[in-house]
Amino acid sequence: MRVTGPTFIALQVADLQASAAFYEGRLGLARTPGGPPHAVVFDTSPLPFAVREPLPGFDPAAAQPSPGAGVVLWLEVDDVQQAHDQLAESGVPIVAPPSLSPFGPMFTFRDPDGYAVTLHSRA
Repeated sequence: MRVTGPTFIALQVADLQASAAFYEGRLGLARTPGGPPHAVVFDTSPLPFAVREPLPGFDPAAAQPSPGAGVVLWLEVDDVQQAHDQLAESGVPIVAPPSLSPFGPMFTFRDPDGYAVTLHSRA
């Protein structure tokens, strides 16, 4: 067997339409046409990113300490400070303020389901 790497990333969410609206409205992601009925897939690169209804047996609201604990999800943004300021001003919880990392400027916020998401710009 040979695994070559990730080709798709999806978060299981409690309210599909609310989460899709967050990623569209707050981050500016665009939906891809023709996604499956249980998910909203966004036009991101190099990998598709989606929010989807939970698989049987998973309740995002019951995940402890939060959904995705231990998983690090980074999305690229053109202006870290501007993204931080817009999200903070709109009441999105900021987990880690803007700082420099080996991969460039970054900060981390929590989405409506409690996933920690890092936005960064390339160094």
